[in-house]
Amino acid sequence: MPSHPFDLTGKVTLITGANSGLGLGFAEAIARAGGDVVIWGRREDRNAEAAERLRAHGVRVATDTVDVSDETAQLRGFARGLEAMGRLDGVIANAGFVTISPLVDMTLKQYDELQRVAQYGAFIALREGARHMVERAKAGERGGSLIATGSLTNFTATPGIGHYAAAKSAVAGIIRTFALELGPHQIRANMICAGLTKTEMVPFDDAHPFGQAAIAKIPLGRMAEPDEIAGIAVYLLSNAARYHTGDLITVDGGRMIYGV
Repeated sequence: MPSHPFDLTGKVTLITGANSGLGLGFAEAIARAGGDVVIWGRREDRNAEAAERLRAHGVRVATDTVDVSDETAQLRGFARGLEAMGRLDGVIANAGFVTISPLVDMTLKQYDELQRVAQYGAFIALREGARHMVERAKAGERGGSLIATGSLTNFTATPGIGHYAAAKSAVAGIIRTFALELGPHQIRANMICAGLTKTEMVPFDDAHPFGQAAIAKIPLGRMAEPDEIAGIAVYLLSNAARYHTGDLITVDGGRMIYGV
């Protein structure tokens, strides 16, 4: 046991979609806690910038350019990550994007493009992380943490992003099933359902009329910064969370308790 319950020294976490936004927030919080990270992103320049920022915390950082919608690319990415780091203790399936369209106007191509990243991509990443952790457990070292990034669409509906809600709901089912199937190996699986957060996926800020309307229903009265969501990831990766699995954890400034 580490001297501090949230100490991640010696642990390695792979994060998809990690060179900006919530993913980079997760990576930086993990690095601050002493954990090593493998970050995946589509742009090499942004991966390099993120790595430089993370290495300032004195941890090991590996980067890779991986299209999470491509199973072969993910398999190769995991192999490279394991070769670079030697082990994986955690995986955060975070990569995603959103487009806006009413369901009645949405084409199957639009629907499928998002599912391939947000749902299938998450499944592949979590599955490959689980396979590595199960093999390690069979060799005598049990444990590990699988995390998926969810959203408030796991609990509510928002016009225009039904395909995104469908993806997040599917991944929630995957997470809960992993929790059941992997429990005997002491491998945990949880989802972090983030509220409105200042990232590139949100096309407005607090000052925008849409932002003002949204924060009017947030008791804390503002959008979150990525680092305000990331602490939950550190907890879930740490030994402090060794009895916490199968959960959808909401971090939303109180939005879900607000009435209609």
